[in-house]
Amino acid sequence: MPEFTNIYNMLWGIIGIIIWSLGFWNIFKKSELVIPQKFIMTGGKTRRVFTFILGIVGWLFLIYSLSGPRLPLGYADNKKEVNDIFFVVDISRSMLAEDFKPNRLEVAKKKIEEFIKLRPKDRIGIIMFSEKAFTLLPLTTDTKLILEMIKHIKVGLFGGGTNIGDALGLGVARAAQSLAENKVIILLTDGVSNVGNMTPLQAAEEAKKENIKVYSIGIGGKRDAKIPTGRGIFGMQYQTIPGGGIDNKSLQEIAKVTNGKSYSAANKKALKDVFAEIDELERTEITSSGKMVYKELYYIYLLFGVSLLLLCELLRFVWLREVL
Repeated sequence: MPEFTNIYNMLWGIIGIIIWSLGFWNIFKKSELVIPQKFIMTGGKTRRVFTFILGIVGWLFLIYSLSGPRLPLGYADNKKEVNDIFFVVDISRSMLAEDFKPNRLEVAKKKIEEFIKLRPKDRIGIIMFSEKAFTLLPLTTDTKLILEMIKHIKVGLFGGGTNIGDALGLGVARAAQSLAENKVIILLTDGVSNVGNMTPLQAAEEAKKENIKVYSIGIGGKRDAKIPTGRGIFGMQYQTIPGGGIDNKSLQEIAKVTNGKSYSAANKKALKDVFAEIDELERTEITSSGKMVYKELYYIYLLFGVSLLLLCELLRFVWLREVL
């Protein structure tokens, strides 16, 4: 069934057909010349009615054309070249260590921002974790929103532990719902998983089942790096990071199980290089809901309408011998 884009435009056509009809029959026009009956051709009334009907049909075609008829042909699929990427970011207190200036977390956020700006087509999601894990942002291509939400990644929101397993598991559950073939989790942490219901390796096995690659990044330059604990009478007080350094072995196993890669970023440049390498990920295509495709019909009726009206006016001049 055809659809109509400008149904109310038919009113203009109706007004036009009324004015034309009144003019055709000279309803409001007084006769200026009276022709004797003997000079009037026989069959003139029949010819006039026929010509009038021809003009009316032409006007009906024009009115229908003005309504904008079109025939829906179906939806066209759009192919989009994308990756679905979840950042799983550690926000435990150790991320405040100042071996990165101003601290590990702020540098990580800066590099994530730079990475995202280079990949405007990708869908990005963000998960934060310490003792608990939380989805800060589901997958989206809204770069402005993503950059705004990165500002809300802060230490101290979800307890004091490091729950890599549950955070990675949450990322897997979220990414598993996406349509993209290339699904990636970028895990940034500087600690050892010490709480949670799921171990990091269990989460990695779930990622493997869902064909999700995990790129694990151990961030931190010094095992004895210090974190601020607050101001005292002698200025800012510091303590050595509790729990030691990064569990590189677990991070390497996570990456190996998921066919990803494990990195160690001991400084800003190393972290930048890590993101540059991940940026070389192969892009894939997903099918998204496309726009409805239509076949426009208005021009066919417009052509018929104009042709019939021109023929009608020609007949009035030649056949009915009107002075136009």
